[in-house]
Amino acid sequence: MLTSTDMQPGTVVYDPRGVIDPVVTSIAPRPKTLDGLRLGVLDNSKWNAGKLLRGAAIALGKTIAFKDVRHYVKHSFSMEAAPELIAEIAGNSDIVLTAIGDCGSCTSCCIRDAIALERLGIPTAAVVTTEFVRETELQRSALGMDGLLPIIIRHPVSAITHAEIADRIQQIEAQAPEIWLDHPSSRSSGGLARRIAAGAAALARPYQDPASAREALALACCQP
Repeated sequence: MLTSTDMQPGTVVYDPRGVIDPVVTSIAPRPKTLDGLRLGVLDNSKWNAGKLLRGAAIALGKTIAFKDVRHYVKHSFSMEAAPELIAEIAGNSDIVLTAIGDCGSCTSCCIRDAIALERLGIPTAAVVTTEFVRETELQRSALGMDGLLPIIIRHPVSAITHAEIADRIQQIEAQAPEIWLDHPSSRSSGGLARRIAAGAAALARPYQDPASAREALALACCQP
């Protein structure tokens, strides 16, 4: 270990950790109702993201009277969406659903896309998996938007059955409205736990393993 007594006069030591000094930004204003709003759906091109998003949009449309639903795709999940695409989505949407964050780079970029849309005034629900909740928390903190809550579904999503896709769609359907409306219940630890618990039954069904469900719920409960 290098100590101050080992250094020669004039020696400069750089701290490799860096400094994060984010500009704190609030989430976009939330609507009072979802009926009559335009839904934008952003697919980051990860495997099964499209199936999850299309299924969730259809499921949500059964109880929410969307004015319009438009689908968009970015062709690199490990890069942020182009500013032109973000601007197009924001110009044609009142709320947005985007997926999926199930690895390091795609989670980072998915959250960055969501924050970019939130900064343009568009409430955005970003879908991540239980294994990448911590990455989500770090990204939103580094970017100054701790108020952004994700939709959290069970990991994995890339190699799963049709039944498991259906279960994850149910988890998205249960959580998305609370993200868009920012219900007060989702701002407390108990409320957040209840939000994740809305998908817990579906989360446990494919495995019939209550312990796994409890573990996933614990992993999911990141705090804003």
